[in-house]
Amino acid sequence: MLDKQKTILNEVTLSGKGLHTGLPVEMTIKPAPENTGIVFIRVDLDEQPEIEADVKNVVDTSRGTVIEKEGARVSTIEHTMAALAALRIDNARIEINAPETPILDGSSKLIFEGIGESNVKELDAEREYFEIREKVVIKDEESGAELVALPDDEYSIDVMISFNSPVLHNQYAKLDSLDDFKNEIAPCRTFVFLHELEFLLNNNLVKGGDLDNAIVIMDRDVNQQELDRIADLFHHEHIKLNGNKGILNNLKLHYDNEPARHKLLDIVGDLSLVGRPIKGKIIATRPGHSANVQFARLLQKEMHKQFSKTAPPVYDCDQEPVMDILKIRELLPHRYPFLMVDKVVEIRGKHIIGVKNITSNEPIFTGHFPSEPVFPGVMQVEAMAQVGGLYVLNQMDPDKKYSTYFMKIDAIKFRRKIVPGDTMIIKVELVSPIRRGIASMKGYVFVGNQLASEGEFMAQIVEEKNS
Repeated sequence: MLDKQKTILNEVTLSGKGLHTGLPVEMTIKPAPENTGIVFIRVDLDEQPEIEADVKNVVDTSRGTVIEKEGARVSTIEHTMAALAALRIDNARIEINAPETPILDGSSKLIFEGIGESNVKELDAEREYFEIREKVVIKDEESGAELVALPDDEYSIDVMISFNSPVLHNQYAKLDSLDDFKNEIAPCRTFVFLHELEFLLNNNLVKGGDLDNAIVIMDRDVNQQELDRIADLFHHEHIKLNGNKGILNNLKLHYDNEPARHKLLDIVGDLSLVGRPIKGKIIATRPGHSANVQFARLLQKEMHKQFSKTAPPVYDCDQEPVMDILKIRELLPHRYPFLMVDKVVEIRGKHIIGVKNITSNEPIFTGHFPSEPVFPGVMQVEAMAQVGGLYVLNQMDPDKKYSTYFMKIDAIKFRRKIVPGDTMIIKVELVSPIRRGIASMKGYVFVGNQLASEGEFMAQIVEEKNS
C-alpha cells in the first residue's frame, strides 16, 4: 500500500521561552489539509504573515535555523521540525506569538510527546518521497563538516562529531529508522561550552538559556568565584563546583553520547526543510546548522530535478511488472504489429510508466528506413497513447470492454532518434480528471536519461457494444 500524507488530529499548544530572546512563547500546532506542508504563522504581527518551513526561506544558521519571509522571522525551528518529521507529519499550520519557538527542555522530547503518536491523522493524498538515486556530497573546508547522501530504501543517519576539547572530542551516533527517534534521539538536549556563554550573552543571545534546557560543558579549569560571576550574568542561582571539568552541576546525561545524538536531531529537523521525506542514508561528519542547510539546499535542487515532469523515470529491468504482456492484451485490442507496450512497471497517482523494447525485427523498419532504421515519430505517439489507454482502462469495470480513440493530438516534439537496441520508457500523466469519458493526457518517451519525444493528447473512452 502507498503511504498517505499526514497531519494532526487535534491542535496542540506548547508554551515556554525562546532560547535566545528569552521571550515567553505560545506555539499552537494545528491540522492542515493535504499538500499544505509545514507553515509558521506569526500571529503577534499585523496581517499574521505566513512563513513556509522550506530551506529556501532560511536566512540565518549561526545559533539555530531561522526562516524568514517578507520581513517576518521564526528562529530555532529545528527541534519542532525534527519532532514533526519523526511523527511523519507532512502538513501543519503552526501559530506562534513570538519570533522564536519555545526551547522547552532543549530537545524534541516535549514537542514529540505534546503532539502525541495517537494524534496523527492520515489524509487522502499520496506521500511522495525524495529518493536518493546517486551519491550527493557537500564539504565545508572552514568547519571541516562533510555530509553525504547515499541510495537506500529507508531513511537513516550516521553522525560523527569532533571538538578540540579534552572533555568532548570524538562521538558517534546513529538512527537506523525514524521509528527509533522517540526513545533514542528526541530526549537529547542542546549543549554549549562554558567558554561560549559570556560571549553569547554579550551578543544578545541565550537570554532564555539555563540548566533546564541546555547541557553546559566545562572544557577548562574554573573556580567557584568565576562560576558565580557567570551565574550572576545569567540571573541564575549559584551552583556549587564539584570538579573542575565535565558537565556543569554534574548534570546526568541521558546517554554518554548525548551531544552527538543532539547533532543528529538537528539534522533530522534541518533536512526536513528539503520539502519531502527522504529515502536514503545520510552520513554526517562534524555537522552544524550551516552545513546542514547547505546540504538541504543541494538535496532540494536534486529533488526538483527528480520531480520535474521531464525527469527520466527510474527503470529497473529486474522489477516485477505491474502489467505483463498478457494483462496488457486483456485491456488493449491492439495486436501485432501494432501493440506498442511490452510491460507496465508503475501506476501511481495520476501517472503510468510503460516499456517498449525496440528491435531490428520491427516490421516498420522494412520501409523506415532499410539503410538507416529509425523508429517513426508517429509510432512513438501511438506508444504514448496506448500507455495512457492502459491507465484509463485499468480503472474501468473489468466485466466490460472498452476502447480508446484519439480526439486530439497537440504540442508534439521529437528530440532524438530512436533506433534498434533502444528501450523506450514511456511516462503518461493525466492532465485533468476524466469526465464524460474524455481523458486529457501528457506523454513523454525517454531513452536512458534522455527525453526522446513528448506530446499532449485527448482520447475518448467508449464501451464496446458487443462486450
